[in-house]
Amino acid sequence: MNTMTLWHITGWEFAALAFAALLVGFSKTAVSGANTVSLAIFAAVLPARASTGVLLPVLIAGDLLAVATYRRHAHWPTLWRLFPAVAAGVVVGTVFLVWADDAVVRTSIGAILLLMAAVTLWRRRTADAGAEPEPVTSRAGRLKARSYGVMGGFTTMVANAGGPVMSLYLLSAGFRKLGFLGTSAFFFLIVNVSKLPFSAGLGLIDGRSLLLDLALVLFVVPGALLGKWAVHRINQRLFEQLVIAATVVGGLQLLLR
Repeated sequence: MNTMTLWHITGWEFAALAFAALLVGFSKTAVSGANTVSLAIFAAVLPARASTGVLLPVLIAGDLLAVATYRRHAHWPTLWRLFPAVAAGVVVGTVFLVWADDAVVRTSIGAILLLMAAVTLWRRRTADAGAEPEPVTSRAGRLKARSYGVMGGFTTMVANAGGPVMSLYLLSAGFRKLGFLGTSAFFFLIVNVSKLPFSAGLGLIDGRSLLLDLALVLFVVPGALLGKWAVHRINQRLFEQLVIAATVVGGLQLLLR
């Protein structure tokens, strides 16, 4: 990757990346769907492949803040059930990135964003219909965990877009708000840290990109604090509607570029 391109950004482009970093912090402590908006902004401002490498350390900073906030609410049996399948998905995603050029990655990110928006809409519809969660210890529950795990690993490696997949799984498994936030915080911290050697090996992370990350991480902290304040006050339905709309616009923008 020619990381010099990361420094050829205007003040407005940096402001957009800073806003996306703030949304990362907010999403980690309040509403995970905001991550898809951050992904779309990063992929629009930076080259598509490069954007995944720059965004990853920003996400890890948000994960650390989320773990510090909700660490007592994590459900470790669910995490251990997911990790093997997620690891397989990360390997498949790494192979894909070795093969794919920037145009393919940009198109893939756009398609993943639209898919995640559709998944989120489907999740909300089934929740409104009063669908009962699938018991995670049943055979169907274990199969669901493997399926979501592979999909989550692939989407998080290719586009840092595993959030909606894991959100859908945790909600379908019957997690309440704090358990959801605590379990997802540890899940994404472990998964994102494990992705670092893969991303560095692919040339998506180096010293130049980390310097840009250092500037952007400063905006993650106020976003996380805002999310912690808002988590019990936010109108969840309205915010999800805004996130879905922004995700669809971002996905279409990437597909049509």
